[in-house]
Amino acid sequence: MNKITLRQTLIPLITIGIICFLWFGPIRLSYIENIVVAILIIIANYIEYKGKPFSALGFQRKKFTLKNILVLAPLVSLGLFIFYVLVLVPGITKLTGAPIDYSSFDQLEGDLSACLIALLLVWATAGFGEEIIFRGYFMRQFVKFFGESNVSIVFNIVLLACFFGFMHSYQGITGQLVTGIVGAILALLFYLRKYDLWFVVAVHGFFDTIALICIYFGLT
Repeated sequence: MNKITLRQTLIPLITIGIICFLWFGPIRLSYIENIVVAILIIIANYIEYKGKPFSALGFQRKKFTLKNILVLAPLVSLGLFIFYVLVLVPGITKLTGAPIDYSSFDQLEGDLSACLIALLLVWATAGFGEEIIFRGYFMRQFVKFFGESNVSIVFNIVLLACFFGFMHSYQGITGQLVTGIVGAILALLFYLRKYDLWFVVAVHGFFDTIALICIYFGLT
């Protein structure tokens, strides 16, 4: 493991402190919260990695290909969504005895303009925002400090999956568990793809796109 400098220790600690304040403090930024946090992370990475914030997050230019982004990622997201609908949601719902709370999306059913706006928001806040935060930053920082041993990677994925699920508490206990498992799968993809953030952003974005289509047609 490379020696970690004081700069590489202090900047993440300060950044994570500010992120926690934005998430849990008195300020409420609503829909743009994750966008603000993602921008903060990019600035922090710019300082920490001396002008190379995007490569440090996992935005690898050589892996940004039409095949990866427009063919493979949509296929993976479709498979993940089928698993989500047919296995994950029914299984966790049976375990908890409580359905996922989708009430925050009720107004989107049958409203094309609202769905199109929501589509832009989910790509910005979830596809890019959440992946920059959870996979690109938190997961990469964890690896920087604790290495890539099997135990470290497993703990990394499980810990961040729990936190990812917790951040979706508005969906109820079933929604938190399901989202946590989906987050773990995205984290595993991120690791197996050698920290290719473009790919998991695309998978997450297309997954949410499919979900919005189902919501629009009242299939949830």
